[in-house]
Amino acid sequence: MCGIVGVLGNHEAAPLLVEALKRLEYRGYDSAGIATVNQGKLERRRAVGKLVNLSDKLVHEPLPGKSGIGHTRWATHGAPNVSNAHPHRAGPVAVVHNGIIENYRELRAELTEQGLTPQTETDTETIVLLTRSFLDQGCTPHQAAAKSLEKLEGAFALCFLFDGEEDLLIAARKGSPLAIGHGDGEMFVGSDAIALAPLTNKITYLEEGDRAVITRAGAQIYDAQGNQTNREMRVVRVDATRVEKAGHKHFMAKEIAEQPIVLGDAIHHYLDDGAAILLPETLDFTQYDRITMVACGTAYLACLTSKYWFEQLSGLPVDVDVASEFRYREPPIPARTLAVFVSQSGETADTLAALRYCHGKAATILSVVNVDESSIARESDIALPILAGVEIGVASTKAFTCQLTVMALLALRAAQQRGQLDQTALAEHLSALQNLPGLMNIALAQSDEIKAVAQKLAEARDVLFLGRGAMYPLALEGALKLKEISYIHAEGYASGELKHGPIALVDKTVPVIVMAPHDKLFDKTVSNMQEVLARGGKVVLITNNRGAKEAGEGVWQLIQLPEVPDLFAPILYALPAQLLAYHTAVAKGTDVDQPRNLAKSVTVE
Repeated sequence: MCGIVGVLGNHEAAPLLVEALKRLEYRGYDSAGIATVNQGKLERRRAVGKLVNLSDKLVHEPLPGKSGIGHTRWATHGAPNVSNAHPHRAGPVAVVHNGIIENYRELRAELTEQGLTPQTETDTETIVLLTRSFLDQGCTPHQAAAKSLEKLEGAFALCFLFDGEEDLLIAARKGSPLAIGHGDGEMFVGSDAIALAPLTNKITYLEEGDRAVITRAGAQIYDAQGNQTNREMRVVRVDATRVEKAGHKHFMAKEIAEQPIVLGDAIHHYLDDGAAILLPETLDFTQYDRITMVACGTAYLACLTSKYWFEQLSGLPVDVDVASEFRYREPPIPARTLAVFVSQSGETADTLAALRYCHGKAATILSVVNVDESSIARESDIALPILAGVEIGVASTKAFTCQLTVMALLALRAAQQRGQLDQTALAEHLSALQNLPGLMNIALAQSDEIKAVAQKLAEARDVLFLGRGAMYPLALEGALKLKEISYIHAEGYASGELKHGPIALVDKTVPVIVMAPHDKLFDKTVSNMQEVLARGGKVVLITNNRGAKEAGEGVWQLIQLPEVPDLFAPILYALPAQLLAYHTAVAKGTDVDQPRNLAKSVTVE
């Protein structure tokens, strides 16, 4: 969601703030702004739309100063306009905020009675008004910020800047991530390490409820109880924060192309000379009677895919929940439950809340994440990295296939430990998995052919995706990708559900994308496909060579993939779904990497 940056530097802050905000564009935003303190005077500049609009404004209205804060806003309370853009200011204090203040209406009423009338539609403005009220009462900036934090309900990451204070930032987090960067006589604040990578590789992550008083000399951190505490400073890998397009037109194109490499890295990480699965010894699947999986968006669909693997290979029953529903459903969690949480960012608010619900109930909490130091990883008993590298495109691609790969390895380990898979069968599966990057290269080589299909698809208003078995979640994922970045209405269905409603939508204007490798369910899927053809529907069939030969006539468009063992077909078949969405979006001229209304990291409910 929103991106936060703070600088206490030795050089002009405005260029550093804007550059850092550019690195946070992937989080999604619709306005941006910065504020600085120069010769004791607090000033700000804000603009609607892309960061280039803010940059243009700064050319005509420069903002000097070596101390400052910056923000990219994804609108929640109030329309995306200059008035509602951050930083928000009330007299001598400015603030940038990621999150939602749930009790802002009550606070606004109290402040209005004090003569502090809100000027915007946002919940954030209540924070600066509160802080100003405490400053007016004689509090120091630290005292005023601390007293304000005590009155806030909801989720937030905050960074305060004060008039007359050129060597002071105050940062706080509750429910939303925030990191402090350490430089040489300089200090920084950022929503994540990516924003701070050009400035420093020394990072301290604030814990839940922390607030920090930051000067160029360092940071004093206080925990949720107000006690001064120490938090570990970590050195992050520079290569883990690179965000270059590497010659590709879009980050999404780059990240699709990277999949054979990052998948190979993940496989190598989890296999010992290709013969044994390397997972923590504390993860013993004989100690569990069931698995509960929780995630959001594409990560949820990775869980839904792996449900088929776990149940078929190991015999363990699996529940899969959307995180935002799980936490409010308040399900019973039997003691012998493995709770699995999957998140690319490791900061997804609903998934984190669901994890915390499972604390003290599940036998083990395991997370599958792309960010090792994320909140979800730190609060898990076991955290498994997917090793996808930084993913900038809002529509997840390489993170999805890496999530699937790690989940497949977990399913194989579960089957092995529970005596459902002998060593010979395991070796066959692992050998097939190691061949997968090569098959992905073959699939990616068909990008031009898929582009030709996508150009026809771009003319449609509605698209259906069908799949059976583990290809059903892939149908859901294909539809999600297409609607996310091309804005074409798309829906995914289990093939067997076609006659239970969706077939009513089929006519010659509605393409139906059928994901059907030649597996034990192929004949059933082809029967559904024939029902579409009989009603004049246009079928895009994604299958392998044998499937293409046996599918029959009438297919509108054919995408042919190499042969792949049934277990790993969902991983390979994710690629044409991604390429279809990508090329369709390009054909329609949409913003591929930053589609409207979407955010990469959803850190609020």
